[in-house]
Amino acid sequence: MKTLTVSEAVLSVKNVLEKEIGHLLIQGEITNLTSSGAGHYYFSLADSESILSAALFRMDAYRNPSLKNLKSGDKVVCYGRINVYPKKGTFQLIVNRINPIGKGELKERFERLKLKLSREGLFDVDKKKAIPRFPKKIGLITSKEGAAVQDFLKVYKRRSLWGHVVVSPALVQGEKAPLSLRKALEKLIRYDFSLPENERFDAIILTRGGGSLEDLWAFNDEALAWDIFNCPIPIISAVGHEVDFTISDFVSDFRCETPSTAAELLSEGQTQIKRQLMYFSKSLLSVIESKMINLKRKTEKASPSAILREIWKLFNVYERRLQKFDLKNRPFELLKMYEKNQRLDELQNALEKGIEKEIVTKNNFLEKVFEMLRLLDPNNILGRGYTYLISNKKVVSNYSQFDTINRDEPLEIVFKDGRGKVKKS
Repeated sequence: MKTLTVSEAVLSVKNVLEKEIGHLLIQGEITNLTSSGAGHYYFSLADSESILSAALFRMDAYRNPSLKNLKSGDKVVCYGRINVYPKKGTFQLIVNRINPIGKGELKERFERLKLKLSREGLFDVDKKKAIPRFPKKIGLITSKEGAAVQDFLKVYKRRSLWGHVVVSPALVQGEKAPLSLRKALEKLIRYDFSLPENERFDAIILTRGGGSLEDLWAFNDEALAWDIFNCPIPIISAVGHEVDFTISDFVSDFRCETPSTAAELLSEGQTQIKRQLMYFSKSLLSVIESKMINLKRKTEKASPSAILREIWKLFNVYERRLQKFDLKNRPFELLKMYEKNQRLDELQNALEKGIEKEIVTKNNFLEKVFEMLRLLDPNNILGRGYTYLISNKKVVSNYSQFDTINRDEPLEIVFKDGRGKVKKS
């Protein structure tokens, strides 16, 4: 038997497939349908056991107008030929014609289950639980190896001020994935029941990255849908991308397009607080700096070193005057200078006491200023029972601003430990 190189072996297969098999009619279900800017279409044809890559190029796409209405999950019959790509040793179906034969089996199953659960009330808006504005503990159900967990944690850690995330790993694709997801959810619920009231979960995220209808099928499981519906903890479904929809999206309490979007939603309240604290901090720092500059100027004027310099200047003046006299022969002048020297000592003592008193006074004033700044801290103000009102993500700071707000416009009132929605009466 002749030994072939890889290129020779691939070329032999290429010749057999392209020359002897020729054109084929292949029936299957479209998955992973995409289009390029050049007008080409790429997708896969799948059945219960196999997947075949396929391509329909621009010129043939013009001759198949029904292609614009097709989507992943639809069943079609494709006419084309098998082509081998030697560099990678792969083959695909080059499609010339494509005809739809109705929705795919998975798509039909999805629509049937969606209608069934909707009639049973699992999608009712009035049964959905509210997502906390300031969650302290979050459960995350996803694959521990997937990109979704990293995307969520990266965004949440960057935006949040507090919060603890507990990851409950699960399979997110394949036959065993639905049961794995249910067990991960059950594990979080059991753990939540074992915690004190103030340490329980505020929300649970059910998430994974994008994929085909088959890839996301685990999140279309009926038993999982009932578990989500009956969960006592609010659940956010963030499965796939913006265009992907699963049963878990409809039954959950809130749907986010991606894991990153879910992280942004749960950290939005903290982000607003962070912006407000930064604003208040800058304002307080500006006040402190202004006060400190004024105090520094006053302190420099009353500093011991400045006063002592003036005393020594005066002393030097007297010393120079003394040198002009012969004190041994002038007792009267000596007595007069002695009295002045005594007076100078008294003045120095009085100045030192005055300086000490002034320093004590300034220190007391500084302590009062710092106490006043502490009382102006936003958290302390909120802790004393005060609140503030937010309209369109802006603080309502006066009555004239409040008076311009429409009655139907949503308002939020912020407390120290949370916020609630109110309406203008």
